[in-house]
Amino acid sequence: MRKVAAAAAMLVGTTASALLARETAAPVAYVVMDADSGTILAEHDAHKRWPPASMAKMMTVLLAMERVRDGALALDTPVRTSAWASRIGGSQVYLAEGETFPLGELLKAVMIASANDAAVSVAEHIAGSTAAFVELMNARAKALGLADTTYQSPHGLPPGKGQTADLTSAYDLAVLARELMRFPEVMRWAGTATAGFRDDTLQMSNTNHLIRTYAGATGLKTGYYREAGFSVTASATRNDLSLIAAVLGLPTKQESFAEAARLLNESFATYRVVAPARRGAPVGQVPVAGGSEESVKAMALGDLRVLVKRGEDKGVVVEAHIPRLLQAPVKLRQPLGDIVARARGSRPRGPRDRLALLALEPRAVERDDALGAVADAVLGVGVQDDVVRQHHQRLSRVEVDAHERPAEVLGSVAYGAPQLAGKVAPVMRDAAHGEAANSAEASVEHTQPRKQASCR
Repeated sequence: MRKVAAAAAMLVGTTASALLARETAAPVAYVVMDADSGTILAEHDAHKRWPPASMAKMMTVLLAMERVRDGALALDTPVRTSAWASRIGGSQVYLAEGETFPLGELLKAVMIASANDAAVSVAEHIAGSTAAFVELMNARAKALGLADTTYQSPHGLPPGKGQTADLTSAYDLAVLARELMRFPEVMRWAGTATAGFRDDTLQMSNTNHLIRTYAGATGLKTGYYREAGFSVTASATRNDLSLIAAVLGLPTKQESFAEAARLLNESFATYRVVAPARRGAPVGQVPVAGGSEESVKAMALGDLRVLVKRGEDKGVVVEAHIPRLLQAPVKLRQPLGDIVARARGSRPRGPRDRLALLALEPRAVERDDALGAVADAVLGVGVQDDVVRQHHQRLSRVEVDAHERPAEVLGSVAYGAPQLAGKVAPVMRDAAHGEAANSAEASVEHTQPRKQASCR
């Protein structure tokens, strides 16, 4: 054990205290991150630079999948194995020189079996050489803000004589994992316990044991060589909460998995997610003047999630900014405003706490000529443009107790209608069953007009 710690110290300049941590089986560094928002939930030496070992392959897979997404490559693109790739050694699927496999098969081998030969084949196919591919890796790391990361290889093997080790940090690995989790194919591979390769003549077993032993585990990647110790970047989902735990530099494989499981358990026990709006679900209705329908539903464009701490989750504030009134015609999916969610006493952190609202009806609301003429006379011609410009004039605030089930919709509340002035008890819908129920912990509060001009 002392030899392992000493070698690691020479490699990355660790301090005596870090060596002691290695001796006592504590991780060199770790991070737990909310996968959706990027919020750090727990950390220790999060930016300490350390060899990622095979977790360097996460960037290799990301670069390949981004090219698949952009159309430059396809998962069925044939990739030929070079002599160099066939001789790379370490974890492998025993590719022979000249052997050709679809890109998707090689990426699957990288994510499940941590195959170095497959990683090199992919790198050479994309950039022509591993050296050129490493330049792409470092450029992408810089674009992602991975300030602690420098790649030297597409595979993460220990450096040879005169070579430099790949370096990263627990924080950078978590950020990279978030990016990789955007690709369903990658997560399908990362969550596969066993799979066949080369017409099932070779059985691959996932190096990440957590997907077989930890409830809710979804991936992601392990890394090991002697000087670096055992490390894992683990992902897991329970209910609506998805977490990433990056753990670096433990002396045994089982200790790395146990530490990741412990950190995930603590965060799942400490935090939860409230989802006050769901993609495609109506969040209210806006009256329509002079139309074939009396109102139009406002639909959330995506899922609105708020991360809250258990025991301190006194409430979530949901603010829907929608017009007091629309004048026909109203187009299907016409922008209506936005909805914002935040923990009580805090401000929205960014775009993930704000969603656009669109008009939702089976069809567009057409203008009724007779009703439209009356509306023009009562409201004034051009009222629609004025309403759209001033759709923030009424603010509807809904406070939802985070201990209750997430409130999915507000029901049929005509925000800004005169009869709703003051506080009322809205109809809340059970997010799990869609059943309407009055919530004593929720209220709608209509404020005085504010002058804000643009739709966000």
